[in-house]
Amino acid sequence: MPLHILVVEDHALLAKNLADGLELHGHTADFAGNGELGLKLALENHYDLMILDLGLPGIDGLEVCRRLRNQMTRRMPVLMLTARDALHDKLSGFDSGADDYLVKPFALAELLARCTVLARRHTLNEEHTLAIGSLRIDRQAQAVTRGGQAVKLNPVGYQILLALAEAHPRVITRSELTRKLWHDTPPDSDALRTHLYQLRRSLDKPFGSAMLLTVHGVGFKLDAGA
Repeated sequence: MPLHILVVEDHALLAKNLADGLELHGHTADFAGNGELGLKLALENHYDLMILDLGLPGIDGLEVCRRLRNQMTRRMPVLMLTARDALHDKLSGFDSGADDYLVKPFALAELLARCTVLARRHTLNEEHTLAIGSLRIDRQAQAVTRGGQAVKLNPVGYQILLALAEAHPRVITRSELTRKLWHDTPPDSDALRTHLYQLRRSLDKPFGSAMLLTVHGVGFKLDAGA
């Protein structure tokens, strides 16, 4: 499963190597070279995982992680990187809210494996069925109903609706939707507009009220009250 990862690392060469390795294995990443920017990006965007260096300029990785846990409304896995391998350093990392700990130097294969495990573990306790107002999405069966009535969607429409439902109640941006659907190879035409139109015809038109809302200049969201 391709992941969208935030890497907070001030060592330029390591950051470049991580970028190359993540891209080679189908993942996408944003990068920050200090704790302030890393925290800002994490709070403003949706990432599947954060790779966080402990020894950052400004606020260090421990403080970034603490602030993240205090300010973020959802749980995002954090893999902490450090050159410190003493037990008390690892315990400090876990105490700040980190989910895993990797000591430098490390093999890229191990980092990738840990990222996959963290992302998978994060979804293990999720219910199969998402409920938003009268909308029900069965992720296991990939079936959708609204008010007890089946909603037939094509595969792309289902993925758009699932992304919106998993993000609810926040707004999901056009670029985030595009990345989730097509990763780093979006189609040349404005295919998203076409798929959103088709989704609205299936999700909203038969019911006389709109669940799929456009937040102008920002993106899209679902209205639970519709």
